[in-house]
Amino acid sequence: MAKSLTVKQIEALKNPSRRVELPDGITVGLYLVVQPSGRKSWAVRFRARGKTKKLTLGTYPHITLSAAREMARAALTSVAEGKDPSKKADPSDRAAMTVAYAVDDFLKRYVAAHNRSSTARETSRLLQKELVVPFGDRNLTSLTRRDVADRLDNIVDRGAQIGANRTLAAMRRFFNWCIERDYLQTSPCGRIKAPAVERSRERVLADREISLIWEASSRIGWPFGHFIKLLILTAQRRSEVAGMRRIEVDWAARLWKIPAERSKNLQPHEVPLSEISAALLRSAPVVDGDAGLVFTTTGRSVISGYSKAKWRVDQEILALLKERAEAVDVKPLPNWTFHDLRRTAATGMARAGVAQQVIEKVLNHTSGSLSGVAGIYNRHAFTAEKREALELWSKCILGLTDPVAAAGEEGKG
Repeated sequence: MAKSLTVKQIEALKNPSRRVELPDGITVGLYLVVQPSGRKSWAVRFRARGKTKKLTLGTYPHITLSAAREMARAALTSVAEGKDPSKKADPSDRAAMTVAYAVDDFLKRYVAAHNRSSTARETSRLLQKELVVPFGDRNLTSLTRRDVADRLDNIVDRGAQIGANRTLAAMRRFFNWCIERDYLQTSPCGRIKAPAVERSRERVLADREISLIWEASSRIGWPFGHFIKLLILTAQRRSEVAGMRRIEVDWAARLWKIPAERSKNLQPHEVPLSEISAALLRSAPVVDGDAGLVFTTTGRSVISGYSKAKWRVDQEILALLKERAEAVDVKPLPNWTFHDLRRTAATGMARAGVAQQVIEKVLNHTSGSLSGVAGIYNRHAFTAEKREALELWSKCILGLTDPVAAAGEEGKG
């Protein structure tokens, strides 16, 4: 009997010398197909009308293991009902267009071409789970507003209100694209409001809170300790720091060059590294692997488990406060997130006198004082100004976390 596939096993697979198919021990008929190039895809094998057939579900990791199992079960259910899920719809025949075909077409023609890989994976995950799995073999034009509302209600009932908002956004873009392609006349998302009200966070950490997070990060050590400190020092996004590759760092110039495909606005971004940031990176262990990742434990994939890491930081902060007799049974830093570190850094630089347009350049924001026509004509990279701002911010952090060393730095000046 085949063993059930695991994400860890899939991630550890080496490129085979020839094409191989690995069966999943949990879902009968589901296979992971691995090519010599390393490309991985999912397929379901079944019998329909006395013939063995195959349905290709899509590539991994765009379709996760759990999503592939759900899709395979849905396909096998269709077979049990006398349908053939491998039969593709004729795109010129709107009456024969299935939800599964339309979603696949959308992901290939639009999402892959217009979105970052991380965004594409998340869009694929949401549409596969909330549209293809429950409605995959249904005619696209048969979907109703009630169908969409029911899916969103299910997500809200699971306690994922914000997740429901994200799903609605993905569905709305998909159905609008279907209208553009003349697959649909109207969208079943019409007049459906976002299930949850989202408010912009305004949490800015106090100096004492930054100091506690820094010291707690030192206690938890590599890799998340270094990771959190670099979030504080560079003011960059969590995904950008986590995905840092050594080839992106110009050590001589102390410059981190984030490529366009890894930045949120799809624009290349240069981040000058302060002396503290560069020293922190140099102290990071080098983990062997083809990807050349900085924040990795396997060499093949970036670190994961952010919620668990934050919980560890919170526990260390609580321990610190207990040692100082500042708290006993209370959570020390309520309602903070990793993204708050970025907002806090921006606020701290502004407080230190850094100009707003320089802060926007540090954050790689395309809105604000350099948006629109001003942004088009002003191509100044602000490299020197960004370096000065981040050095100033690093000294502020040093003053909060190591006053003795900060005093030494002031003496040098």
